[in-house]
Amino acid sequence: MDHNIYAAVRERVVAALCGVLADLPEDVVARVEVTPAREAAHGDMATNAAMVAAKAARRPPREVAAALAAALTDDPLIEAAAVAGPGFVNLTLRPRAWLELLGVILRAGEAYGDSTAGAGVAVNVEYVSANPTGPMHIGHCRGAVVGDALANLLAKVGYAVTKEFYLNDAGNQVTALAWAAYFRYLQALGAPITEAEFNDIVPGGLQYRGDYLVPVGAALAEKYGRSLLAPDGSIGAVDDWLVTVRDFTIAIMVAEMKNDLAALGVVQDVFVSERTLVEQGQVHAAIARLRAADLVYEGILEPPKGKTPDDWEPREQLLFRATRFGDDTDRPLQKSDGSFTYFANDIAYHADKLARGFTQMIDVWGADHGGYVKRMQSAARAFGGSLDIVLCQIVHILKGGQPLRMSKRAGTFITLRDLLDEVGPDAVRFTMLTRKSDAQMEFDIDQAVAQTRENPVFYVQYAHARCRSVLRAAAELLGEAAVAPAALAEAGLDSLQDPAELALVRRLGAWPRCVEAAALAREPHRIAFFLYDLAADFHMLWHRGRDDAALRFLRADRPAETLARVALVAATAVTIRSGLAVMGVTPVEEMR
Repeated sequence: MDHNIYAAVRERVVAALCGVLADLPEDVVARVEVTPAREAAHGDMATNAAMVAAKAARRPPREVAAALAAALTDDPLIEAAAVAGPGFVNLTLRPRAWLELLGVILRAGEAYGDSTAGAGVAVNVEYVSANPTGPMHIGHCRGAVVGDALANLLAKVGYAVTKEFYLNDAGNQVTALAWAAYFRYLQALGAPITEAEFNDIVPGGLQYRGDYLVPVGAALAEKYGRSLLAPDGSIGAVDDWLVTVRDFTIAIMVAEMKNDLAALGVVQDVFVSERTLVEQGQVHAAIARLRAADLVYEGILEPPKGKTPDDWEPREQLLFRATRFGDDTDRPLQKSDGSFTYFANDIAYHADKLARGFTQMIDVWGADHGGYVKRMQSAARAFGGSLDIVLCQIVHILKGGQPLRMSKRAGTFITLRDLLDEVGPDAVRFTMLTRKSDAQMEFDIDQAVAQTRENPVFYVQYAHARCRSVLRAAAELLGEAAVAPAALAEAGLDSLQDPAELALVRRLGAWPRCVEAAALAREPHRIAFFLYDLAADFHMLWHRGRDDAALRFLRADRPAETLARVALVAATAVTIRSGLAVMGVTPVEEMR
């Protein structure tokens, strides 16, 4: 049997439908779905096949549904097919069809749920992409987890995935970083200058004041000594030190960012430098391509909403024809000083992705960039690419029921390291995926370490630990060879008849469908929801066995029933591990 029982049943439904209605258009067949039944009383699955085909066949939907149901009752996999509502067909599978899945799961191992839906298509998932101006913080954390889990999810369904970080190391923010690092360098050398005095010298004022730059200043002093000062020991000429300090500081910041991400379990394949793209002339090249396609022009934009004539200066500037590709307005590519806008740099970056073979691109951004979505997607379309953007809302951190607002090291925000030190990477990753990414969430530190059902990471990990406990006890009772996956895959399963056992099997059977649907929707939080529901089904069965001796997993007097139940437990453990692997969470063998 195929991993995906829903896909297998859909093939049978389509075959039966084409038998009832000849010469159906391919686009009609493509819209046929087989989904889980909304209520157990309605069977196992439901299909919309008759409803989507009725118009093309010029027949009433219920009439088509009746003919389809009659055809499906002859299928050996299907026990019953019944017409419902305006033309749905509810399907009940024979119990054996579900039970055979346990062998499929045990033979597949953690690859259960893998598919070829992605067909090896190269897809680039870009996430985090922070300015290298300070430590990773909570604002980066959610996007890092969502992006990493999404990349894992796409790889599981057969895409060739590249995980990428776009390093925003060009522009005014890294110049401001260099000034701040230079101040710490002066401090490390004992230069007699206060922050207030230095702040008067810095263009725009000193922006980065966190203590995290103190060791950077010390490292600069150790490597360069007093060579970055003027000969008289005063502040050196900017042209003499700015590039050196900027590059040195960025290198340290990037190394720290990589270390923080690695502590979270995030290791990206490619780091792309914005500054390198600019210096290589790729912005000029991208705009030249747009100009050749008549997609840029000199024009004057209407004032933005909310602007008054007094603060709006209409001027001619270079514009991208974004409205041709679905944006609300055309977009500027150059500033008044002739330099390129951030948008122009981003166009060049996405053109570079396309040149590297990624016709499908996914960017994971903070929700504060929501207004940037249409223009970036329009630019991708202009170059012949497809860009999906996943937005991540803000996360509020609570401890002791109160908001946690800042880090001692960073000064103004909570660092990723702060959170990892409090609860560990597994709890951070799982918890960050318990809400849809575009919904705001509260991360309660106390709940994340609590051993209760309300803590989803504990609840799922506990289910896996219980499974492993049963398997260890089964090995002692029956021998290691008897409970090896290959042996359990051949076990007789007819004794699995209790509704709670069959409900657990049906939940396991939904895993491949969940994986494909989550990948298609770009919604890795669905994996966390599935695992929580699976854990709930397993814990329910566990407690049923505690209350009813007939449902206990291990019974020395009934070895055949024991093997069947151990196969069910082993398949549950495999599926939990398969899901946790997507989330980047390590399964535990036992709870301590």
